[in-house]
Amino acid sequence: MPIGLIKKLFNKSQPVKPTNTPKKASPSSNNKKPSKPSAKTKAAPKKKLVVAWDPKQFHVEPAEGKTRFHDLNLDERIMHGIFDLGFQYASPIQAASLPLTLAGHDIIGKAQTGTGKTAAFLITVLQKLLTTAPSERYASEPRALVIAPTRELAMQIAKDAEGLSKYTDVNVVTVVGGVDYDKQKEQLNTVVDIVVATPGRLLDFLQQKVLFLDQVELLVIDEADRMLDMGFIPDLKRIIRATPEKDIRQTQLFSATYPYDVVALSESWTYKPQQIEIEPESVATETVDQRFYSLQETEKDQVLVNFLNEATTGKAIIFANRRDTSRDLADRLNKMGIKAMLLSGEVAQQKRVKTLERFKSQDNTVLVATDVAGRGIHVDGITHVFNYNLPDDPEDYVHRIGRTGRAGASGMAITFIDEYEAYGLMDLETYLGKKIVTEPVPKG
Repeated sequence: MPIGLIKKLFNKSQPVKPTNTPKKASPSSNNKKPSKPSAKTKAAPKKKLVVAWDPKQFHVEPAEGKTRFHDLNLDERIMHGIFDLGFQYASPIQAASLPLTLAGHDIIGKAQTGTGKTAAFLITVLQKLLTTAPSERYASEPRALVIAPTRELAMQIAKDAEGLSKYTDVNVVTVVGGVDYDKQKEQLNTVVDIVVATPGRLLDFLQQKVLFLDQVELLVIDEADRMLDMGFIPDLKRIIRATPEKDIRQTQLFSATYPYDVVALSESWTYKPQQIEIEPESVATETVDQRFYSLQETEKDQVLVNFLNEATTGKAIIFANRRDTSRDLADRLNKMGIKAMLLSGEVAQQKRVKTLERFKSQDNTVLVATDVAGRGIHVDGITHVFNYNLPDDPEDYVHRIGRTGRAGASGMAITFIDEYEAYGLMDLETYLGKKIVTEPVPKG
């Protein structure tokens, strides 16, 4: 028996503008509901602010070559959230994708972290949720699903969704591993609009029939290449099979790189997609001083400590390629008098959150991280990035050094090259488009 009928979640007293006619029908009209376990249905939480606001406060002059959010016919409540966040003009990925996705098209977007793609897909999701509403809503059935490869990224997406939906009744639930299972289960036992999830915990809830995806109208797959690297594709396939057919739902897929396997998957998961490719303004930011030092593997620890003890080194991140390398390095640094924190996939989620908070709030802190964990680090004031190992993928090098030199500040990226890693320099030179000159380690 169904859990029970829920009244519409949305506030009808606020006028909404119709979106362009979407290419797909609502799944609620043609998908037969599965039998669901009996459970007490909860009312949707009234968690959003009701604030008097005059859209005239949000005045942005037209500018040649730029797209204003005013030009996109967005719901007034979304515009209020955008105004609070201080955005005026759409980023290149937003300007390219929003006219397509707001019109109901699927897209495949190639864009780096930091280009504004999160806001791009969330604005489309919120616009659809606010301007269309099915006649029936059931508990545990999200209308939108966002899948991300890491807990940090999923939590950041959910935080951004809360900011953009600040003046709406849209309910956002984060579903990630390493966090209280029962608390997440309780949050899902109500009317849910957007679920932001990592594949493992999401599949667990799906198999336990805690969550149902048969009413998903909007699907977002973020960092598809990282999903591939982390071995999540089999889980992802099972999850997507639980959603409506691709010609019914709207799908947005984003990837920083576009290897063959991602191409094949994106074609099978999207319906007549529009392709968008946004290249970063520069492959490696000009505000980062990049230095490469040749040394023996056995010298790395002491040279690293020498750099960390310099007066010019403030908040620093040290990247290593493997979890065990990161863990052992953090242990050795602490024994050598450097208070180093660890951030990797094997650290429990609650501890990871506390570690990131400490790293953000304290000066002169040192964080040892893997690439996967590092993708979720967005912290201002990082003075140095150390590459203890040369990354296997040149693109990971760019992601690493992009943690420093942010918001116009200068930064330093120091990469250690031992005898085993020197062969990887050629691939990095090709990617960066310049010759890399290695230096001897500074004396003293």
